[in-house]
Amino acid sequence: MTAPARGGPRVAVIGDGKMGRTIVQLAPERGLTVCAMIGARANDGGRGINRAALNGADVVVEFTEPSAAAANVEATIRAGVPIVCGTTGWYDVLPRLRELAIAMTGALFTAPNFSVGVALFARTAERAARALAPITTFDAHIVETHHAAKKDAPSGTAAMLRDRMQSALERDVPVTSVRTGSVPGTHEVIFDAPFEQIRLTHEARDRRVFADGALLAARWLIGRTGAFGMNDLLDSLPT
Repeated sequence: MTAPARGGPRVAVIGDGKMGRTIVQLAPERGLTVCAMIGARANDGGRGINRAALNGADVVVEFTEPSAAAANVEATIRAGVPIVCGTTGWYDVLPRLRELAIAMTGALFTAPNFSVGVALFARTAERAARALAPITTFDAHIVETHHAAKKDAPSGTAAMLRDRMQSALERDVPVTSVRTGSVPGTHEVIFDAPFEQIRLTHEARDRRVFADGALLAARWLIGRTGAFGMNDLLDSLPT
């Protein structure tokens, strides 16, 4: 799919699933022009991604599947276009692609969750874990719930929370994953002691929160070089 320019930065969308379609619907409201949408049929193993297919995009937003994401990211970096990737479940090769983006003076923005609320939630959970680390009577665990069609478990967000909390606590943080119904995404961090309990919860009410955050990241990424995540975006906001 191609579209004529309407003013504002041009964004190409890789992935024609629910998130890709949501990105396309929301982009004009955020001042972005969708100049291309590349679906799986036209993009086997990333081979459908090149400068011509990206149609003059200033930035790319990618939401596909774990098996496809790395090839899509690499092809976009090599095409010289900044990319925001919202797909999770492929982060074993992320270090290599971050290095590639830096080496090619490109731009890569990855996040397991593009909700600004989740980014702040993660900071709060990490800070609480660090404060409770000396108090060994507190155990911590994470419960994450998503729709039945979500393929990866634990979620990328839960894995990120676990890693940050384990680093702060210096002990294991187990994760329970639930797949049911049509839940967009709920994450709960629980600190439990014999006589009290602390619960921190983030609940996504609509998948548009992830699309909105990805488009915010896309606008932010234009003109930058390097490898970034939500913490970089948050740190750049005026206080």
